[in-house]
Amino acid sequence: MDTEQKQTSLPVEIDEKAAEGTYSNFVVTAHTASEFILDFARMLPGFKKARVHSRIIMTPQSAKSLLIVLSRTVEQYEKNFGPIAPPGGPGGASPMGFHPGSDSGKSKMH
Repeated sequence: MDTEQKQTSLPVEIDEKAAEGTYSNFVVTAHTASEFILDFARMLPGFKKARVHSRIIMTPQSAKSLLIVLSRTVEQYEKNFGPIAPPGGPGGASPMGFHPGSDSGKSKMH
């Protein structure tokens, strides 16, 4: 295992309310020098605003770890189920999906 990090198992407890999950189809991200902020929201047809249902604040190190783990998870998903098409089709030209935000460090994904 020279090139792979050894994974350790950590017991995780989840209560009934958390196990139900929260659906999100829109994410706003921001960062400072010491933290990343992810606001998970829902956009619904007929509404002009997205409503944030969960805010996650993490260190830059934790955000980088999340990026790596999520990338591996998407790769495994695509191995099992095939490629995930970009929002809006092959060209990705759609108001859906990831869009870089302003120079204030904010970005959006929906």
